Amino acid sequence: MRYLCCIVLSLILSVHIFAEVQFSDVTTAAGINFQHVDGRTGGKYLIETLGSGALFFDYDIDGHLDLYIVNATHIPPPLDGKSARAEELPQNKLYRNNGNGTFTDVTRRAGVGNIGYGVGCAAADINNDGYPEIYVTNYGPNRLYYNNGDGTFTDMTQKAGIGDERWGTSCAFLDYDLDGDVDLYVVNYMKFDIAENRWWETRGRRTYCSPTDQITGSHFVSESDILYRNNGDGTFTDVTEKAGILQRALGLAVAVGDYDNDGYPDLHIANDMEADLFYRNNGDGTFVETADLTGTGYDGSGFPGSGMGNAFGDYDNDGYLDLVVSNASSLPVVLYRNESAAYFTDVSYVSGIGAVTLPYFKWAVEFFDYNNDGLLDLFVANGHLQENISFFSDATYAQADLLFRNTRQLDGTYHFTDVSTEVGLVQLPKRVGRGAAFGDYDNDGDIDIFLNNSNQPATLLRNEGGNSSHWLTIQLIGTQSNVSGLGARIVVKAGDLSLFREVRSGASYLSQSDLRVHLGLGENSQVDALEVHWQSGRKEQFTNLKSNQILRIKEGHGVVNGEEIR
Repeated sequence: MRYLCCIVLSLILSVHIFAEVQFSDVTTAAGINFQHVDGRTGGKYLIETLGSGALFFDYDIDGHLDLYIVNATHIPPPLDGKSARAEELPQNKLYRNNGNGTFTDVTRRAGVGNIGYGVGCAAADINNDGYPEIYVTNYGPNRLYYNNGDGTFTDMTQKAGIGDERWGTSCAFLDYDLDGDVDLYVVNYMKFDIAENRWWETRGRRTYCSPTDQITGSHFVSESDILYRNNGDGTFTDVTEKAGILQRALGLAVAVGDYDNDGYPDLHIANDMEADLFYRNNGDGTFVETADLTGTGYDGSGFPGSGMGNAFGDYDNDGYLDLVVSNASSLPVVLYRNESAAYFTDVSYVSGIGAVTLPYFKWAVEFFDYNNDGLLDLFVANGHLQENISFFSDATYAQADLLFRNTRQLDGTYHFTDVSTEVGLVQLPKRVGRGAAFGDYDNDGDIDIFLNNSNQPATLLRNEGGNSSHWLTIQLIGTQSNVSGLGARIVVKAGDLSLFREVRSGASYLSQSDLRVHLGLGENSQVDALEVHWQSGRKEQFTNLKSNQILRIKEGHGVVNGEEIR
C-alpha cells in the first residue's frame, strides 16, 4: 500500500510540474514579422491549399538557431522565381538569431529571398565544409542555395542539377548509401496546370476541388518522387529508378529513419488520399517498397488516409523507431508502434490520440519532449483546407493546435493525454496551421515551436518551464560520416532512463527541425553513459556527463566545445 501511495503521489506531483509548462507567443518580441501569402484570388486554385514550411538551422555556425521561412507568391507565380522588382513580391525570409531571444531579417544580404511559389525546405551540409545549404521546393523550379560561409548564399541549382520543375512538397537530406555525402529526397504531389484548374460549387459557393477531380475531371495524375545521389563534387545525379523508388502518388511528406536498426536510413512517404509508401533501404543503393509488409500503408482497419505529415520517433523507449502520420478531418492521427522491426501496429485509439484528433484537419506532426521527462510527446498543427467550411459544417477554418503528453502506465504501456489547454495552446488565437519546425532557439534547454500558418502571420511559441527538468543537447559533427551527422544514432543511459535518438532531416510537414539531438533527462542531473553510432561504423562512448548543457561531439575527436567545429 505504501508503494502504491508513493506512485500516486509521484503522478500527482508530475501532473503539477507538467502543468507549469506554457507555450507563449513571442513572435513580435522576437522580431519576426512574416506573413505567408498564397496568392488566393477567389479562383480556388488547388496550390493555395498546402501552405509552406520552415526550418531551424544554424547557417552561420555561431551556436544559435536561425530561421528560414518559405513563402508562396501571386498566381500565376514568376516563371523563373526571379524578378527585377523582387522586393515588392512575397518572398522567403531568413532570420538571423541575435543570441538574445531576438532575430534580424538578413534575407537581402544573404541572397535567399526566392519569390517562386514556395512549398517545402530542408538544410544540410552538402559539401562537408561545415556550413549548411538550403533546398527549397516549389510549384515550379526548385532551388538550392549554397552557403558561402560569410553570411551569404549563391543559387547553385543549375550546377547541382536539382532544379526539378514539378510540384514539389516536402524534402529531406540523408546519406542513404553511407558514402559520407548527404543525398536528397524530394516528394512530388501531382501534375497541375493553373489554366486547367477545377473547383466545386457547394451550396452556391465556390470551394476547392478534391485532387481526384483535378485535371481530367475524373481522377488525379500523381507524380513520382525523386532521389538525388550526391556525387561529392557539388553535383547530384537522379537515381530514382535505379534505386527502386518507382511508385507514383500524391506525396506530401517524407520521414527518414532507420526503423529496422540495420544502419541504413529508410523512408516513409505520407500520401494524400492514397495508401502511404514505406521504402526499406536494402543497403546496396536500392530500396524496396514494404508498406503492405510493415503495415504502414493503411490504418488498423485497412483504410488509406489522407496523409499530410509524418515523423519517426521512439515514443516507448524500446530502441525502435515508431511512426506517426497526420490526416485530414474525420480521420485520426495514426500512431504506428514498431514491433521490433517485424511490422508496425496501429495503436492510435488505445494510445489516446485517435478519438481526440478526429475532428481536426491535421498537417504538421512531430515527436518531441516538451517537458524533458525523457518521453517523446506529440504535437499536431491544425487548420482546415476550405476557408468557408463553416457554411457547410460545424468545422472552422482556423483551428487550435494540439499537444499530447506521453506517460508510462503501471502496466508498462504508454498513453497520450491532450494537454493543449494546460500548456496554453487553446488560449492562443486560432490559426490555419500548416508547416512546423521545432528547436531550442534560445538555448535554454527546452524545445520551442515555429508555425508557418497558411495565408496568415507566422507564430513563434516559446517553451516556458520545460527546462525545469534536466536535459542534454548534442550536436554531432561527422568527419568520415557526413558533417551534418545525419543518420547517426545516440543511445543514452541516465538513471532509469534508456533513450534512443537519431539525427534526421525529414519529418513534420514541409519543414525541418533542429538537427541537434535534444534529450529530456527528467530528474537525472547527469548522463551515466552515452554512445554515438556514426554512419561510418565508428562507435564512441562517453560517461558521467553533466546535464543541462549543449555538447558538440566531433567524430573521432570527442567533445569539442569551445574549439573549431568545422
